Amino acid sequence: MSTTAITLSQLHLSWRQQPAVKGLSGSFAAGSLTAIVGPNGGGKSSLMAALTGQLAPVQGRVQMAPSLQGRMAYLPQVSQIDRSFPVRVLDVVMLGHWGRQGAWRAATRARSEQARQALATVGLAGLEGRSLSELSTGQFQRVLFARLLLQDAPLILLDEPFAAVDAHTTADLLAVVQRWHDEARTVIVVLHDLDAVRRYFPQTLLLAREPVAWGATGAVLTPAKLLRARRLSEHWDGRTPWAAELLAAA
Repeated sequence: MSTTAITLSQLHLSWRQQPAVKGLSGSFAAGSLTAIVGPNGGGKSSLMAALTGQLAPVQGRVQMAPSLQGRMAYLPQVSQIDRSFPVRVLDVVMLGHWGRQGAWRAATRARSEQARQALATVGLAGLEGRSLSELSTGQFQRVLFARLLLQDAPLILLDEPFAAVDAHTTADLLAVVQRWHDEARTVIVVLHDLDAVRRYFPQTLLLAREPVAWGATGAVLTPAKLLRARRLSEHWDGRTPWAAELLAAA
C-alpha cells in the first residue's frame, strides 16, 4: 500500500497580486509519477512554487511527508536560469553533490567520476570542460538533468523541462524520468505535451486555476474535461467572487 508524499488541503495561491489557484485538495502518493497540465496562466508554475516552498499559500496548506523534508530536487523553467555565467559543464553537475559535500569541501575523485557518469547517462560524455554558454538549449537541459541525478533525491519536481528542447533530447530525458519512477521516487512534472503525458505519466492533475480533475491519466485527459479546462481559462477574470476574496487576503 502506497504512502503519501505530499498532501494539499484547500490550497489557495496568489501570484503577483493575482489569484493563481483556488481550492486545490488532494495528494501525491509516494513513488508516483504525475504530470501537471492545463492552459497557460492556469496556475501550474504557481503550484510548483508552492510545492518547493517559494510561494506561501494565501489559504490552505502544503504538507510534506517527514521523510522528504530537505530531500527535494527542483528544476525550474530554463528561462529562469542564467547561462551567461562562465562555468564549466562538470562544475555545474558537481553542484548536485552540494547537499552531502557542502559548499567549501573539495570534491573527491569518486564524486567527480559520478558526475562524469551522470553526464554520460544523459548523452554528454566528453563535454565536461565546455562552458555553459557554448551549449545548445537541449544540451543545457541535459546538464541540469545530470545534476539532478547526483542529487539522488526521493522527490523530484520539474517545471516545463522539455520546453524549447528538440524531440531527441526530450525522448532521452523522458527515459531518465522513467528511471526515477522505476526507482520509486516521487516525480511531479509540469508539461504541455498531452501525447507525452498519455504515454509516460500514470497520474495527471488538470489545473485551470481551479482543479478540473486529478487521478489516472486516462480518466483525466478526456475531451469533456479538457474542454472544461479551456472554458474555465477563457471565462475566468479578476472580477470573479473567489478572485476578489483571494486578492483581499493576499
